[in-house]
Amino acid sequence: MTLFGLSEPVIRLLAFSTIFAALTMIELWAPRLERDEMRGALKTRRWFTNIAMVVLSSVVLRIIFPLAAVGTAIWAEQAGYGLFPLLGMPLWVAGILAFLVLDFAVWLEHVVSHKWPWLWRIHRMHHADTGFDLTTALRFHPLEIVLSMLWKAAVIIALGAPPVAVLVFEVVLNGAAMFNHANIRLPKAADTMLRLLIVTPDMHRIHHSTDRRETDSNYGFNLAIWDRIFATYTQAPRRGETGIEIGLSEWRDSRTANLGWALALPFAPTPEPNARPENGQ
Repeated sequence: MTLFGLSEPVIRLLAFSTIFAALTMIELWAPRLERDEMRGALKTRRWFTNIAMVVLSSVVLRIIFPLAAVGTAIWAEQAGYGLFPLLGMPLWVAGILAFLVLDFAVWLEHVVSHKWPWLWRIHRMHHADTGFDLTTALRFHPLEIVLSMLWKAAVIIALGAPPVAVLVFEVVLNGAAMFNHANIRLPKAADTMLRLLIVTPDMHRIHHSTDRRETDSNYGFNLAIWDRIFATYTQAPRRGETGIEIGLSEWRDSRTANLGWALALPFAPTPEPNARPENGQ
């Protein structure tokens, strides 16, 4: 697929590189939190691990699921699959609805990954990062990336989502995830206004708290409306914006910044007595 004469991989790479570079500079200029995990040698190790993780995930995804999201949408369109073509829906309406439904689907997947123990074992690697910056948005296990793509592909096929809408969604979702994981300081008024529509760093950082009540809230990656609609929204952390403890209480040492440890975490036992109950509650 091409847009403005550029192929889908080029569009996504340009968007990713631009957003990553801009947020990196803002983090250096106006960091929200200044802690050992987010500076010096430990930050370097975290960044290596988190960036290596997204590279590994991208390679694994292309091998196992070469069509990816946009390719799946093109295939479904050519085959005439999906609800939107069946209804003869105009492209612009289908595009808007596809974006909203896909965003909800990602939110729902995130909630389920916290509630089902076997999915939590995979997803917890993302939460094990004791720092919180834009590279945390890249820290997803390859297994989770593959499962997420299968879920998105099923939704795309069921809807018959327009390929251009899927491309826009993927670019926006990746950019939004980096933004709301960024260690940046927004003016309070701007944060208050923005989080009425989109997830801000101060809003999502609460989700990365070691406090289980806070971890089980603010699941959104892009639109903020789902957490408000389904009553999973938390306004502020109990320890305050700068006092919040990031990561998982089970693992508080520098191992969390190691690539090998992170890759093995889904298969590692959970230390007692802080193990999550088997019912995910």
